[in-house]
Amino acid sequence: MRYALYFTPKPGSDLARFGNAVLGYDNHTGTEIPRPDGLADLAGVTGSPRLYGFHATLKAPMRLAPDTTGADLLEAAAALAADHPPVPVGPLRVATLGAFTALIPQAPPPELGLFAAECVAAFEPFRAPLTEAETARRKPERLSPRGRALLARWGYPHVFEEFRFHMTLTDALPEEARASWRERLAEAYGAGAPLRLDALSVLRQDGSGPFRVLQRSTFGG
Repeated sequence: MRYALYFTPKPGSDLARFGNAVLGYDNHTGTEIPRPDGLADLAGVTGSPRLYGFHATLKAPMRLAPDTTGADLLEAAAALAADHPPVPVGPLRVATLGAFTALIPQAPPPELGLFAAECVAAFEPFRAPLTEAETARRKPERLSPRGRALLARWGYPHVFEEFRFHMTLTDALPEEARASWRERLAEAYGAGAPLRLDALSVLRQDGSGPFRVLQRSTFGG
């Protein structure tokens, strides 16, 4: 069983409907979602992100430390959200991020990285150390020395100065397919409303099943 701290859009919002339709899965309800017209072939390129549901990572999936419980984590997440102000992120755009297609901010504000760093540090006491197999799955041989150090210390290499807010839309794609999918998904997304980070979600994965939202705590600060 693994838990994660994500940003997930408000259920029923335009952003949630778009992301859920692209991935074909709603991680709030655990239900399958029909693909948009003309994008039925997304089923062949969304297997990996579908497992997690539409989200942006704030604290990567982790097993809980032996002296903590899921209830403890939910309580801590609600407490952090209750005291935190919303984070204006601004407009998003569909982009190629490495080999993946994702929604990313046009101009990410400093407050976004600071909030992600706060989540990484605040929930670290809940994280069990990585096993050798978990470390190997992160492919440390492909990381920079700094990335390997972050992985060893925090269980995930894309934190602090390596953090990039993104909401993944596709699997890793071959180079020749990336531009086409970026253009198709950008057309489907359209202009999109500016994003305002307004909640913190706790998700759980049972075994190898998909992640499900347990709690979405709205910011109250």
